[in-house]
Amino acid sequence: MVDVVFSLFAFLVALGVLVSIHEFGHFWVARRLGVKVLVFSIGYGKPIWRYRSKSGDQTEYVIGAIPLGGYVKMLDEREGEVAEGEREKAFNRQSVWKRMAIVAAGPAANFVLAVMAYWLTYTLGVTGIKPIIGDVAVNSAAYYAGFQQEDEILAFNEHRTPTWEAFRLALVDSAMETGQDVPARVKGPDGTERELFLFLEEPLLKSDGDPVESIGLSAWRPQILPIVGGIQANGAAARAGLRPGDRILQVNGLDIVTWEQWVLVIRKSADQQLKLDIDRAGYPITLWIKPDAKKVDSQVIGFIGAYETQSADYLKQLRVTVHHGPLDALQAGFEKTWAMTTLTFQVLGKMLVGDASLKNISGPVTIAQYAGQSASISLAHYLNFLAMISVSLAVLNLLPIPVLDGGHLLFFMIEAIQRRPVPERAQVLFQQVGFAILAGLMSLAFYNDIMRLFS
Repeated sequence: MVDVVFSLFAFLVALGVLVSIHEFGHFWVARRLGVKVLVFSIGYGKPIWRYRSKSGDQTEYVIGAIPLGGYVKMLDEREGEVAEGEREKAFNRQSVWKRMAIVAAGPAANFVLAVMAYWLTYTLGVTGIKPIIGDVAVNSAAYYAGFQQEDEILAFNEHRTPTWEAFRLALVDSAMETGQDVPARVKGPDGTERELFLFLEEPLLKSDGDPVESIGLSAWRPQILPIVGGIQANGAAARAGLRPGDRILQVNGLDIVTWEQWVLVIRKSADQQLKLDIDRAGYPITLWIKPDAKKVDSQVIGFIGAYETQSADYLKQLRVTVHHGPLDALQAGFEKTWAMTTLTFQVLGKMLVGDASLKNISGPVTIAQYAGQSASISLAHYLNFLAMISVSLAVLNLLPIPVLDGGHLLFFMIEAIQRRPVPERAQVLFQQVGFAILAGLMSLAFYNDIMRLFS
């Protein structure tokens, strides 16, 4: 329950920032170009807070009860009567180029937010896991390319890959063009570097699975030995006499090789007496233990109150932090924003032609989960998430769908070419089509969210 509340809070904070920046872009440019702004609202529905400026154009600032979006309402003769003295401040009276600038300012503000978020992310430093390979699936693309267990991926298609996230993005970007050999540079456990070529035959985004797994790779996981790292007071392990440093050799005559194997045996043995053969500082000892019963998600499992500490040491070896100086971070922010923008457009294009699955579309539930996960890791990860969503919001709004900013820009471009506005009747018709498309996309996103929850 705590995780759900935290994820919801992180999502609402992100949404508030994204919407505020987007609408501020419209607001700021409109004011600079002499257009009167009547309302600046974050959220829809019944206002829970409002304030009217007592100077200038007396803009009303509003926070709505429904935090899913926002709007900037400008003076417009098409929406009501306008006083003679204020007609030059009406949106519809502006040149087509000014109107285009005002509409484009919202997505542009989201791109600026992404650049600044990435800049701050790289300045703070993003912690990730080195892309060291675990299992390589037989007869997979990675298998035929020559990837081997414990290889570290240094670069892919001329992109540095210090973390699994960097490799995953480079892989998806390279997979936009199939039927080609993509170069990769790897380093083996002995330090020897090799150049490999991965043949990408099928589009990786035709399913909603992990692209890394689809080419036959998995992350390396160290084998944790069954050595007790610590004991919780008053638990079954403490009562049985287990101590930190004890190595589990056998349980009821079954050889125990890994910590994971030991955990599985304990989980299946709630309230059952078990015979333990252990090694304590080189001496064999026999103990008897009865795991306590613990209910987890309607399932009863065994629990003894013992934990291992080896994985923390391995994690320190695998963890890497990527950061830059302020100027280099700014350049990296621009490059990452551009890369994410082009990648988003490419993925949308693949969806249109059927080379990418529609299951890749995520709704608010999935986004909220990612918000909570990233915020729980670090500020840098949360900022990285915020930048990625900001790019997605900007790209979505630039699509030529009526009711979105891109739809309005399309109408204005047509007006600029033919030197007269698109007939109002045609605009209304296309807006109805736009609402239908948007409703369909939202329904699909919610459906995907629900399916992910059940799976």
